[in-house]
Amino acid sequence: MDKILVSPNPHLHSKTTTKVLMRDVVIAMLPAVAVSVVFYGWKELLVLAVSVLSCVLVEYLITRFCFRKPSTIGDWSAIVTGVLLALNLPPTTPWWVVFTGAMVAIGVAKMTFGGLGQNVFNPALVGRVFLLISFPTYMTHWEIPQGLFGVDAISGATPLGAIKEGLMQPGATVQGIMADHGYSYSQILFANIGGSAGEACAIAILLGFIYLLVRKVIKPWTTLSILGTVALVSCVFWLANPLRFTDPLFNLLTGGLLLGACFMATDYVTSPMTVKGGVVYGIGIGFITLMIRYFGSYPEGVSFAILIMNSTVPLLNNWFHQKKYGRA
Repeated sequence: MDKILVSPNPHLHSKTTTKVLMRDVVIAMLPAVAVSVVFYGWKELLVLAVSVLSCVLVEYLITRFCFRKPSTIGDWSAIVTGVLLALNLPPTTPWWVVFTGAMVAIGVAKMTFGGLGQNVFNPALVGRVFLLISFPTYMTHWEIPQGLFGVDAISGATPLGAIKEGLMQPGATVQGIMADHGYSYSQILFANIGGSAGEACAIAILLGFIYLLVRKVIKPWTTLSILGTVALVSCVFWLANPLRFTDPLFNLLTGGLLLGACFMATDYVTSPMTVKGGVVYGIGIGFITLMIRYFGSYPEGVSFAILIMNSTVPLLNNWFHQKKYGRA
């Protein structure tokens, strides 16, 4: 007589796997990847290739020779980390710096905790912040593309950096600095302003976000709470003193806010499991981001904000835990 294995109900079956989810995330990032390559050319292709291959190689070596387990690179999570890391770097980043970031992202932030599903912090952001602190010269060298494939690219500050530095001058105003640099909202929306490769086009990021929503890979609450908090808090500061503080639209479209809110803050492993927890998590990210932008040393604060809120996720999961099945 055949044995029958019985497990506690309910019995839920789904065709969704880790590989399918991660592959959808990669597909969602393709518009941002394509735009970055069009604007920055072969240099960005090199950064992408080195980042992805390094992440996959490091994870393979650790799982096979340190953990003595079958390789996990087939779940696509290392590829997701590699693409995200590349999109968070300037396109001029040397290959060895990219490789170092990949080693930290996979080797330290992910595999040290046991691999996918057990890491506390977003691996790509850990890699980026490590590089920002360790190699600030390479990580703050921006190029403004002047045509397809990076032709005649020139160095220049990001809008956030230009505003931060400009306001240190006596009598400077936000409007004056934007006029001096020729910034316009249409330009900021469609690119051509310098920054990390993934910041090249807000529309490309939003297309990927919509794809993830349609595929039901993520829910919108965390992303919307981040963007809503940034819009609301910046509106308060801007209305109080429009000469010294940037307006909500500027804060929403510049820097890595959209990239972080759409692709990194929504990471399954490092974000809360419940809607309420996700909303509180998003509010925290949005608020900390603006405090760093307005009052911190760095012109951008999205990476730091997400990593700080990553550390609160266990607490948020405890406070806003899911109801047990069958309980009111």
